Amino acid sequence: MNRITFKHVLPQVFSSCAESLVSDIWQCDVSFERGRHYLVEADSGKGKSTFCSYIQGYRHDYSGRIFFDDTDARQYDIDKWCALRQQHVSVLFQELRLFPELTALENVEIKNSLTHHKSRKQIEEWFELLGIADKLSSKVGRMSFGQQQRVALMRALVQPFDFLLADEPISHLDERNADIMAALVRQEADAQGASVITTSIGKRLPLDYDITLRL
Repeated sequence: MNRITFKHVLPQVFSSCAESLVSDIWQCDVSFERGRHYLVEADSGKGKSTFCSYIQGYRHDYSGRIFFDDTDARQYDIDKWCALRQQHVSVLFQELRLFPELTALENVEIKNSLTHHKSRKQIEEWFELLGIADKLSSKVGRMSFGQQQRVALMRALVQPFDFLLADEPISHLDERNADIMAALVRQEADAQGASVITTSIGKRLPLDYDITLRL
């Protein structure tokens, strides 16, 4: 997949204030091109998580059209959405969506078992790089939110992707760990010729962004 295009998309929840809405995405024609990095800035309540959900096909409550290359997203059936999520678009969710009863390693491996994209050695090297090698066997529910963010990142990276959506990825990390996390994201995106789309209402993933948009 080389392009995601929003054509005059408007969430239904904003329909009553459409005339006064100011946005670079909602009610606009905008494309996200593979290989370019985007920062989507937003105030709270402007729909950044909704934006990510539309691209992943978890929500469809909008007017306008969304295209993956030249195919309208409304033509996607369940099988196509599953293929998109496994092969083309990976997401680091703001709420993380980890399994608290599983260990940190198990949370990453459960995704990797579907994709077989990374070796166990590579995953363990990531734990070391991100400073949580001592948490491999720790249950995620007992880890800090910042540590959980790093586990969630690794889970997002153990699959092939053309686009990585990162929703508030470093909200609980200090500058050093944010830089390490950004370096890993950049490395994996470059290796796949992929795009990173970061959403933020404050702290941003420290990448060299090609385009900044206001939601």
